[in-house]
Amino acid sequence: MKTTHAEIADGIHRFATFVPDAGIPFCQFLIEADEPLLYHTGHRRMFPLVQDAVSRVIDPTTLRWIAFGHLEADESGSMNDWLALAPRAQVAHGALGAMVSLDDLADRPPRVLSDGEVLELGGKRVRHIDTPHVPHGWDARALYEETTGTLFCGDLFTAIGDAPATTDDDLVGPAAAAEDVFGATSLTPLTAPTIRRLADLAPTRLALMHGPTFVGSEPGAAAAQLRSLADDYERRLTPAA
Repeated sequence: MKTTHAEIADGIHRFATFVPDAGIPFCQFLIEADEPLLYHTGHRRMFPLVQDAVSRVIDPTTLRWIAFGHLEADESGSMNDWLALAPRAQVAHGALGAMVSLDDLADRPPRVLSDGEVLELGGKRVRHIDTPHVPHGWDARALYEETTGTLFCGDLFTAIGDAPATTDDDLVGPAAAAEDVFGATSLTPLTAPTIRRLADLAPTRLALMHGPTFVGSEPGAAAAQLRSLADDYERRLTPAA
């Protein structure tokens, strides 16, 4: 396996490792700022690969914040390895995730963020958005970098197969196909409204955990992708019920 690197927006870096056995890429994102933030840590076994990739951009010991969509091995598995490497680093997550898991699992106490709270990184601003069970995980959340309009989507829009760093192709068709295979999304009456709330942010980029970063060529294209995804889940909910 190898980890590729691309700058997907000003000061935002994507590191992607395609795992053939899983059939999907695993992506981490570094936000360069006065207080650098790493979104997704990768698995513990992937830590050397990701650490090496991050070190091509910044000194990884200067990392200040660690964040992820929800508690899961591919998103937070090497959390404590990063805390050990970077003495100033702190996990930043929602109150529910901190109470249920991170107060116990993280080697240093996490920074608890309320819904809608903005974390000032110095040159970049990230807004924490609670999205319980969307796409899955009680502690699920999204992160929105306001200066570049980048929405870190976590497992939303998962697509099977390797992926380029960026695309302006449709995300919903591949995501629907992956959902047919994995059945990974929690289908509830709140799934579609929660995704539409993310669309209301009017992001310009969608940074995916298991797929390319969407950089739509037309205004409103990213929000349209989110609304179409919400429509697909809404269609699935009735027969599931």
